[in-house]
Parts: sequence; structure tokens; C-alpha cells
Amino acid sequence: MSHSATDVTAIVVSFDSEQVLPACLAALAGEGVAAIVVDNASADTSADVAARSGARVLRNERNEGYGRANNQGIDAATTPFVLIVNPDLEIQAGAVAALLAAAEAYPDAAAFAPRLVEPSGRVFLQPRSLLSPDHLNRARRIVLPEGDACLPFLSGACLLLRREVFLRLGGFDPAIFLFYEDDDLCRRLREAGHALIHVDGAAARHGRGKSSAPSPQRRFTARWHLAWSEYHVARKWGLPLPGFRKIAENVAKAIGYGLILNRDKMYAHAGSALGALAGRAGRSALARQGLGEQPVLRDASP
Repeated sequence: MSHSATDVTAIVVSFDSEQVLPACLAALAGEGVAAIVVDNASADTSADVAARSGARVLRNERNEGYGRANNQGIDAATTPFVLIVNPDLEIQAGAVAALLAAAEAYPDAAAFAPRLVEPSGRVFLQPRSLLSPDHLNRARRIVLPEGDACLPFLSGACLLLRREVFLRLGGFDPAIFLFYEDDDLCRRLREAGHALIHVDGAAARHGRGKSSAPSPQRRFTARWHLAWSEYHVARKWGLPLPGFRKIAENVAKAIGYGLILNRDKMYAHAGSALGALAGRAGRSALARQGLGEQPVLRDASP
């Protein structure tokens, strides 16, 4: 069956992303893809910018986190495919058609990712993960695929998904506020028998970290959740928990940077230490953010 851009809905989660949203949404419109923007209670004009750009906007009263907000957007979509897109990413001309062609060529695959090109020109590839088998995590030079390739993990920065499969598997883990939600999804897709395809003929420019303006407080929160999520997915998948050594190192670094008044790095290492302690103790990341459990996704596919 041949598919077109009308079979795709882009899901963009915004959080104080007004600076990058116009280019992101213009690129999607240029590909003929309708967009749903899920705004996570931005303090700036992100939601209004998205509406003026022609996107359907879902406004959250609180920041629901990345995966949970994507779940909301995908639940609201009705097309057979959804395209997860970070707000600091610009899909390139012809990329959507190439991703859909791959979906037709590889019917057993459920997720398809383009080449992610960073501002430096470097192509980002994610061959390793905490959730990978050890033999795939050995340090070595990353070799870019020549043509399409089946990979164990794909980046959630830009990901075409078969919506029905995503909903059937329960979407992104709603217990995760930020980080490792894409790794966890990729592993669940593979365990369900679906391939993950890197599509060489599709490309996207990724700003990496430009979705929201940085601040020491946001750096603390991000590093807290990164450390917490490491414990969550390790426990979920029966992997060894990270040790105390890393926690102690981050505590020491936070103290050291505090003594020299480097607030950015002090907040970052303090967040890593406290997030790891919370994760090790089994505390909820959602409780930290004042969030309740997310309802089970409704499968509205025909």
C-alpha cells in the first residue's frame, strides 16, 4: 500500500521553544505534514507561535515531561503514522517520503529514523545504550551505515512510528519524565518482534539542546532526571544498578564547583547526585514534578 504525507501527523513537544518552533513547523509544512504541538506549560509564547504556524495545539497546565506529552499527541492523532520531532529539529526536503518508502519496503519494522545532522555537520548515531547487550556497548569508532540499516536503537529526536503498534505497546513509559524513554520504547519494539530502521535517504538538521533556553535550574532538573531514569530502566529491565561511586564523584564535584562559584556545573553535578539517590531509593520522578499517573492510552485507530 502506498502512503503519502497525509498519512503522517507530526508530534512536537514544546517547552519554552518559541525561538525554534517556527523553523521546525515550517519544515514540516513544506513536507505536507500536519502537526500537533503539545505545549508543556511554556512560560513563553510557544503555544501561540505554534497556533499561528497552523499547528493543532494541546496546552498542558503543567509540564508533563517529554514521553508523556508525546503520548498525548499520538493519542490525539488519527493517521496510521506519527512523526516525533524535537522542536529544535528541521526535517529536510524529501525526508518524509523517504521514511514512508522505508515503511513500505520493511513491513516488519515499526520505527524509522533519518540521518540526524548536527550544526557541526556531524551525523549523530546511537549505536550504544544502557539497555543494549554488553557486546554492543564496547567502545569503538562509530561507523555510519552505507544505506538503510537495521539498528538496535534509534534516537527519539526524530522518529516515524506506526501509530497502531505504538499504542498497542502502551506508548512511552509514563513513569519517565525525561530521558531513556526512547531507549525503553526501542527495546520494547524489538522484544515485540519489530525492526528499527535507520533510513539513509532521509535527513534532518538537529540543533541538539536548543529546544529551551538553558539555566542552572533547568540543568539541575535535566541531570536529576537523567540519573533517576538510569536507575528506573535498569530496574525495569533487570540490569545491574549503577554503583555508589558515581554518586560520590558527583557530590564531590558539586562541592568543588560550589567553592569556586561555578553555578552551572555545581547545579549539574548536584542534580546528578540527588537524582541517582532518588532513583536508588525507588522514589517517583512524577512525584518530584507534582504529577499523577497518566491514563492508559486510548487506541483510536480504525
